[in-house]
This record gives sequence, C-alpha cells and structure tokens, in this order.
Amino acid sequence: MTTKDERLSFLEEMKDVRRIRKSNKADVKTPKELTPGHLERQRSAMDQPLKDRNPLTADTVEPLTAHDVLCWQRPGVQHGVFRKFRLGQYPIEARLDLHRMTVEEARREVFGFVSDCVRYGLRSVIILHGKGERNPDGIAQLKSYIAKWLPELDDVLAFHSAQKRHGGTGAVYVMVRKGDRDKQHNREIHGA
Repeated sequence: MTTKDERLSFLEEMKDVRRIRKSNKADVKTPKELTPGHLERQRSAMDQPLKDRNPLTADTVEPLTAHDVLCWQRPGVQHGVFRKFRLGQYPIEARLDLHRMTVEEARREVFGFVSDCVRYGLRSVIILHGKGERNPDGIAQLKSYIAKWLPELDDVLAFHSAQKRHGGTGAVYVMVRKGDRDKQHNREIHGA
C-alpha cells in the first residue's frame, strides 16, 4: 500500500505531464497507386497459367466391366505381403468414395487422397469406385480410370479388387508406400 507522502510525491512529479491528443492507432491504409513491383507481379500472374501438378492422365482408357478384377503390384512387393493384402487382411486405414463423381473430379480426388495417405503414414486404404452395372453400355468408367491411374502414382505399391465384404469388384484396396518420416522412424528403431 502506498502512503499519503508517496502519492503526493508522485502527483508532484507528474504535474507537467500532458495527455497525447493524437490517436495511438497505426495508419494501415493501402496506397491507392500501384507500385512497379505490384504491377510486375500482377502481369506475371496473368502470363503464367496455373500448372496442373496432377500426373494422372485423362486420356481414353481400356474399358472394364463390372466384374473385371483389378490386380497390380510393383516389383519388390513381397508375395506373402501381397497375398495378405489382396485377401483384405490388413486393416483399412482410410477410404475414398468416388460414387457420383465425374472423371475429372475423381482424378483430382484420387491424386489428393494418395498424397494425403503418404503424408499421414497410411499404408492400406480402399477406394470405392463402383461397378458401373447401371451404365447402359456395361462399362465401369471410373473403375477403368482407376486401373490406369494407380500405376501412374509412384506412391502406390500395389492394388487389388476388394473382397466381397468390402465392396468386391466395386472397390479396390490400395497399398501406399511409406512416407519419409516413417522410413526414418524404422531406421531409428532397427538401426539400418
């Protein structure tokens, strides 16, 4: 607690102090005129079209039917691991449903999904593409594109049509490679 003498002493010291009349807010108004740097960035943005980093092709593909089985693996995937994988014995860590999507929407979704799986360390996932049984021509369009797209992604090690309990030939198991973080973690654990 302050004494009466201390308060009087403080007031005596502060007697010449005046309140600042200017506002203490910063002036953050944007300049009305465009700088040369701004104009250059604007021109550059207009000149360079947005690059599509998605490597998946949108070309025509070999048509598949509802009952065709998808099966593919990269060299180096062990036989026993692939067998267990195609039998659906690994837990499904994520799923992507492509039903009612256009080919272009599915193309973007598949690319983003596989990238996210690598980023989050998901190894065994499923993509539901449908069988295409309602198509009058009998062609399973999204399934046909999935069969073309998955081998184009370096992060995909293998895929196989799902077991009946997971959607059968209307879905596909996808084995995703380990991300760099998971590889480093294994090196630390096993000392390789």
